[in-house]
Amino acid sequence: MLLTQGLRQAGVGLLTLRRIYCLSRAAHTSAQKVEYKPIKKVMVANRGEIAIRVFRACTELGFRTVAVYSEQDTGQMHRQKADEAYLIGRGLPPVAAYLHIPDIIKVAKENNVDAIHPGYGFLSERSDFAQACADAGVRFVGPSPEVVRKMGDKVEARAIAISAGVPVVPGTDAPISALQEAQEFANTYGFPIIFKAAYGGGGRGMRVVREYEELEENYQRAYSEALAAFGNGALFVEKFIEKPRHIEVQILGDKYGNVIHLYERDCSIQRRHQKVVEVAPAAQLDPHLRDRLTADSVNLAKQVGYENAGTVEFLLDKHGKHYFIEVNSRLQVEHTVTEEITDVDLVHAQLRVCEGWSLPELGLKQDKIQINGSAIQCRVTTEDPARGFQPDTGRLEVFRSGEGMGIRLDSASAFQGAVISPHYDSLLVKVIASGKDLPTAATKMNRALAEFRVRGVKTNIPFLQNVLNNDQFLHGAVDTQFIDENPDLFNLKPVQNRAQKLLHYLGHVMVNGPATPIPVKAKPSSTDPVVPPIPLGATFDVAMRFLWECPWRRLQELRALVPNVPFQMLLRGANAVGYTSYPDNAVFKFCEVAKENGMDIFRVFDSLNYLPNMLLGMEAAGSAGGVVEAAISYTGDVSDPTRQKYSLEYFLKLADELVKAGTHILAIKDMAGVLKPEASRLLVGALRDRFPEMPIHVHTHDTAGAGVAAMLACAEAGADIVDVAVDSMAGMTSQPSMGAIVACTKGTELSTGISLEKVFDYSEYWEVTRGLYTPFDCTATMKSGNADVYENEIPGGQYTNLHFQAHSMGLGHKFKEVKKAYVEANKLLGDLIKVTPSSKIVGDLAQFMVQNSLTREEVEQRADELSFPLSVVEFLQGHIGIPHGGFPEPFRSKVLKSLPRVEGRPGASLPPMDFDCLEKKLRAKHGDDITPEDVMSAAMYPKVFQEFKEFTSNFGPVDCLNTRLFLDGPKIAEEFEVELERGKTLHIKALALGDLNKAGQREVFFELNGQLRSVLVKDALAMKEMHFHPKALKDMRGQVGAPMPGKVVEVKVKEGQKVEKGQPLCVLSAMKMETVVNSPLSGTVAKVYVKPDSSLEGDDLILEISE
Repeated sequence: MLLTQGLRQAGVGLLTLRRIYCLSRAAHTSAQKVEYKPIKKVMVANRGEIAIRVFRACTELGFRTVAVYSEQDTGQMHRQKADEAYLIGRGLPPVAAYLHIPDIIKVAKENNVDAIHPGYGFLSERSDFAQACADAGVRFVGPSPEVVRKMGDKVEARAIAISAGVPVVPGTDAPISALQEAQEFANTYGFPIIFKAAYGGGGRGMRVVREYEELEENYQRAYSEALAAFGNGALFVEKFIEKPRHIEVQILGDKYGNVIHLYERDCSIQRRHQKVVEVAPAAQLDPHLRDRLTADSVNLAKQVGYENAGTVEFLLDKHGKHYFIEVNSRLQVEHTVTEEITDVDLVHAQLRVCEGWSLPELGLKQDKIQINGSAIQCRVTTEDPARGFQPDTGRLEVFRSGEGMGIRLDSASAFQGAVISPHYDSLLVKVIASGKDLPTAATKMNRALAEFRVRGVKTNIPFLQNVLNNDQFLHGAVDTQFIDENPDLFNLKPVQNRAQKLLHYLGHVMVNGPATPIPVKAKPSSTDPVVPPIPLGATFDVAMRFLWECPWRRLQELRALVPNVPFQMLLRGANAVGYTSYPDNAVFKFCEVAKENGMDIFRVFDSLNYLPNMLLGMEAAGSAGGVVEAAISYTGDVSDPTRQKYSLEYFLKLADELVKAGTHILAIKDMAGVLKPEASRLLVGALRDRFPEMPIHVHTHDTAGAGVAAMLACAEAGADIVDVAVDSMAGMTSQPSMGAIVACTKGTELSTGISLEKVFDYSEYWEVTRGLYTPFDCTATMKSGNADVYENEIPGGQYTNLHFQAHSMGLGHKFKEVKKAYVEANKLLGDLIKVTPSSKIVGDLAQFMVQNSLTREEVEQRADELSFPLSVVEFLQGHIGIPHGGFPEPFRSKVLKSLPRVEGRPGASLPPMDFDCLEKKLRAKHGDDITPEDVMSAAMYPKVFQEFKEFTSNFGPVDCLNTRLFLDGPKIAEEFEVELERGKTLHIKALALGDLNKAGQREVFFELNGQLRSVLVKDALAMKEMHFHPKALKDMRGQVGAPMPGKVVEVKVKEGQKVEKGQPLCVLSAMKMETVVNSPLSGTVAKVYVKPDSSLEGDDLILEISE
């Protein structure tokens, strides 16, 4: 650096510098007598990165260092970087500790401190602190107390600037003491105006007011912020210059009247009046204007006898005129970019000037200060740009910085495990990039930011990257409205964070058990099967609801792996893949998207065989270009002449309608497995006779154990396709055995042509796989099939679910009663075809009867007074269609009373779904990576999709985990690999599970790719026993949550008070900035959950509003 460059080149070491200085004193031409006082020990009355920056400079100069810290900063890095560290402000609030002058002076005197460096912020511009240092015989590394007072009082600084001939912005001559003075100023000069703290900077206490109605609120907020940040709430008012550039000039003075400038910095990129990105030198700045700016700065400094480092700040309007704003009589946050382009160590210079060196003796002469290239500083903060730069707090689970040529990092507590508190500034690390010009420096900065990995808190890095890629920033001049006028800067590229999210998921499972509800207490097998190339499927909502993966992505991946095998899906007619009715255009759109993603055959059915619903589904599938397979849901017994409701004639008439409607394939869907061999021959034979060319497909379940016989009978009667399950997965509530069908037809005209050896190999894989799903296996509660299905007609899938539900509700011993109640419930509802969702309705009613010990007769008698399950009420209203034979009366009328009824096909009366509007809402909530498939998922299952997105946002791509890890998590000391994508594999080892902490969390330790990682997981069981502030529920409109962590400054409403939408409710303070929480709706305050000084976490419930 220029500071000692000349002497070092002459072979003079640092140890002899002081001797040379003393000898040079006689040759000094200044008449002013200044005593040279060497410094041995320096205290920094500050925290964070600026404290560390000064400590490093002191170490380089051979000075011993002293840190001070508040009670909240015991774990901060700055106290560890110093040679000595002492607590100050015991019992005081976090900021007040660093403003407590008596404690700081006491520590300095007790520990023989020679000089105190104030850093920036806190006491750095307090003249009383500079005077206190002088009174205690401790040097203040900065201007004299009188100069600090003059420059700190922005009104007096304006007067000095005016006397020096420097242009200023119209403003008050002195700090205002009342709102009325601000009103008078606004009346004189008009809006907009700006409030500024008279005794501090950094954006604190700064508020722009554009209209009279905003004046009082902004005055109060500016006063409050200034008081909290600087200990003095005095404000002054200026006319607000629209869209100016913010240019500041770095100056440096000594004790002998020498003042130089180190050129300018452009600090125009700001939000909330706080600088985000700083550049030196300013781009596109006219050289003559640069000369005027630097000359005015030096003249102003000389006029007041300025000593040490400082900054003169200006606004440049669109006409190229400059206006003095203020002098910051301290080191600036952005001093780093000046150092990079001038090769001058400003902190070294500050300390040497404080000792008594002159600028010429330090080699700092104006003609030697040259601009070399360009430098950019980005302030990486723990703020979320997507939420208005709200500060984020929490623990840094991961911190990896960007480095390399041309990159400088100034940081403090940026390390893994550091806790970011709401008490102080949100700055995490300053990244400085330098290059031959601005685009080169921007390229280096972009690369460095891309290397950063910060997990556990949100950062502004994606926003900074957008700024660096902006053409206006790279090739033109920007003004202070740059961020506001470039909304595309907020099109943030989402951070994937997949590895850490997966660790959170694994930790959650290790602490709380599976995220997917487990029906019974059983562990998955520890044996992993060797996966054969076999496609797997899952119910649409189950994929999102329990497997936490996107069903569309699964379909896309399978289609790519299996391009030449037809895929089939179930379509519940007008219910699509849901359990309710949808607008017609939603069903058509779903089929269209499904076909585009690789679906071929649409098996269309309706749980009530309600023809209008089926015809709509068939039309939708056909319009999408799919193969239409119309499926008749089977129930009853066509071989029993005493059961005539669902007779052979009924099924044949329905088949006539479906064939007439244009189905390509005809299916029989026997969900309960009640199709007996004789009934199979009658039904399939009749269908084959009537439709000799129509492909016939039969689906059944093997609950009673007669499935193989029934399917063989179907095949003999003319069926073309029968559904089976591989042997290890067959029987009971599943399908009949594949191996049995293959073996029984071998050598006959119905031979499948499939090798039994291949069936056995396939079955072996699924036998091992089945062990992984032990907690879900029906054999956990069922030990055999049961022929009573011919009586109760419970569908196979529902039979298992009911069994699990009965056990989970403590009714396992009453399952026989549940099955009997199912029969009675079915009769109450008029003997329905029982397929999802109609089967669920019958099951809900059956469990309702058992839980309440009700007989069929009692339910009929008390129908007008009982509170029935919602599914039963909606069925009777007609929400899923009209059952064969109509609704049961008078039961229906007694249940519904005056409730509305749906006449005809339910979907016909629904308004079309607005997919464009839905997509906009989803993008607003989840970001721009929403796909057409996501829109369809949200249209079918809005709540499930919302929960799915929230889950993946928290836990990442859990579909990368194998089944055992997904369900049961890893064992301690277990090592495993997770492939995120081709070429990206995580090596993970589970290390340990920590004890419960005060917040109800456990720390779970892992080794990830050889590095120690840990995550904090809330212990759900422990949380139930501990009291915590309630959270605002996102789907409850009237619940108002804290938009960020912080402390409640003021509550503006009371319980019972009426509020309007947008009305201020309370004021929060975090990171020394205040935020007003406004009402999201009009209504009445039902309950207030906070009071002044309450400390809140993000989303903590503030109050409830009833509409």
